[in-house]
Amino acid sequence: MQNKRRSSKNKSKTFFRSKKKDTSSKPSSPPSENQRKKMLNKESCVGTLSLHRKGFGFVVLDEKDLEDVFIPAPYIGEALHLDTVEVSILKGRGGKFEGRILKILARNVKRVVGKLKKRGNQFYVFPEDERLLFTLHIPQEKLAEAKEGQDVIAKITSYVRKEKADPFPGEVIDVLGKRGEIQTELLAVITKHQLPESFPDEVLEEAQKLELDTDIEPDRKDLRHLSFVTIDGETAKDFDDAVFVEKTEEGNFRLWVSIADVSHFVEPDSVLDQEALGRGSSVYFPGIVLPMLPEVLSNDLCSLRPNEDRYTMTACMDINRHGEIVSESFSKSIIKSRHRLTYTKVKQILVDKEKNLLREYEDVVPMLKLLNECTSVLRDKRKKRGSIDFDLPEPQIVLDLQGSIENIIKAERNIAHLLIEDCMLAANEAVARFLTKEKVGCVYRVHDEPNTKKMQEFRELMHNLAYKIHIPNDLKPKDLAAVVQSVSGKPEERLVNHQLLRSMSKAIYSPENLGHFGLASPCYCHFTSPIRRYPDLVIHRLLKLALGQKKKKHKGHAKREGLYPLQEISDHCSKRERVALEAEREMLKVHSALFMSTRVGESFHGVVSHLTSFGIFVELIDYFVEGMLALEELPGGGFAFNDTGMRVSSPKSKLVFCIGERVLIKVDRVNVEKREIFFTFVTEETI
Repeated sequence: MQNKRRSSKNKSKTFFRSKKKDTSSKPSSPPSENQRKKMLNKESCVGTLSLHRKGFGFVVLDEKDLEDVFIPAPYIGEALHLDTVEVSILKGRGGKFEGRILKILARNVKRVVGKLKKRGNQFYVFPEDERLLFTLHIPQEKLAEAKEGQDVIAKITSYVRKEKADPFPGEVIDVLGKRGEIQTELLAVITKHQLPESFPDEVLEEAQKLELDTDIEPDRKDLRHLSFVTIDGETAKDFDDAVFVEKTEEGNFRLWVSIADVSHFVEPDSVLDQEALGRGSSVYFPGIVLPMLPEVLSNDLCSLRPNEDRYTMTACMDINRHGEIVSESFSKSIIKSRHRLTYTKVKQILVDKEKNLLREYEDVVPMLKLLNECTSVLRDKRKKRGSIDFDLPEPQIVLDLQGSIENIIKAERNIAHLLIEDCMLAANEAVARFLTKEKVGCVYRVHDEPNTKKMQEFRELMHNLAYKIHIPNDLKPKDLAAVVQSVSGKPEERLVNHQLLRSMSKAIYSPENLGHFGLASPCYCHFTSPIRRYPDLVIHRLLKLALGQKKKKHKGHAKREGLYPLQEISDHCSKRERVALEAEREMLKVHSALFMSTRVGESFHGVVSHLTSFGIFVELIDYFVEGMLALEELPGGGFAFNDTGMRVSSPKSKLVFCIGERVLIKVDRVNVEKREIFFTFVTEETI
């Protein structure tokens, strides 16, 4: 639940260029009574179609708190996978809802990865993604020198066709290289998820014209006398936050969090703004970033580089010894960072007390020690209210100089990471409170309480792991925080935390303040990363609006509505975040498959992480790589998944597989193109 977990801090370069398991057929749980009433009262809803290869699909509705709507194949019409559609709500079987697609509002699949094939004297592209239930007809003059049998990237040139079974017209725009090579698979992932590859010329031209003003605005506070520092990953270039702390006369901590003032450069409705909104966020792959903003902004004008004047938006908070914020203020500002520190260096200063670093950074060492004290009381306060800290070991892909995968290691999360996370969480909450108080509107970051059925399944898992837990009907964050604490440091910690995360709701953006369950926060937003997240940029604009209104003693709610369509922005950015996460996860699978392809025949220790009707998924303990044991290939045969007991067993064998069980496996085969890793079973293990 940490704010900076998905950060650009460990990424090395920007990408410019001038198989996730299919769960779309999984049944969702029946809607609650409130959801039922809400859906029955609606004539139609808008959402995104997730199509299944068998022809049916689900519409993920834009409106929060509404269940996904199942669409039978006959009611799909001409809609395609990922289309934005309007759907009517119909009563279905089993207390669930069905729908019929009424209208296609937007076509979202523009490019496809597929195989070029010849039928007679005509060429066609057959999409690699099985959910794209169409083919493309490619005229001879649109082949771009592609040859039959090659994997290509093709563009749909028109969505008009006489019959549903007819192909769409298209053209080849690129020929993919050898499958299984990292650059080829990167292009395939970018295309599959419809990610932008480069910035349009007009966007780059607008960005190149920007520069830092020499005349400082009268209402911009000069904070260049304060010893701000940035703390980031080793290879980071976009430094969007800087921190400083001092003691007040009353003995409180005064914490300053300054964030790059991207809104100073990116005007609403400008070409730059429209491009940033369309992207929604930056997308991070190992060693490569698809940025939300051009490099001249992200790595230069807005990056808080040391010893350079930079415009910022600053939150100043006075914090007492109990972690309570006793006062807070906000301002446009200008700062000059003293040092570009890394997480590793700060840990070496505060924990290892390395003498060379203590001397090199002696001007800020006392401040760093005070910052550690300040964030410790903030963290303690947050834990007491029930904030859930999923301290999950995350995989870090190690690349060689050629960009090929060299290793998969556990990403470090040390005291410096915690320190920065606590600063950012405090600033995000403070800004959300201020915007709420000033009534200028806000794009809140909201997180609903978990689904009851999923919590019951999680409790069953814990029971199988010999944990007796009580999950009350009026579930509070503290209840789940206690579960996380109970497995801390134990072998099953990662598994339990992962399963709990899967059982929880997804955090989204919303103009309505619904609170953040995971953080146990009544009021929360994203303020601290406007270089890489569009909602943060909107928050900066609203903060400036609130500061201006506060001076004028005027609270113009209607003015905000006219300037910023917050509901549309929230819905769009929530969607774009999901797309970015899916693409990042798929690229992680690519690297994992490439890594394991050189280890076929080797044995590894793993933990059963997931059970299905067709296989047992096992995560390797040392490498965080997940692969599958096919049920039909298990020794003895006859294995089947028992949904009720959450186990796989066979009447012909004494073997029983449960989530959390330790096993020894051997890597059998790998298909990088399909992101598939298959294991064979060696033996059970005891912890």
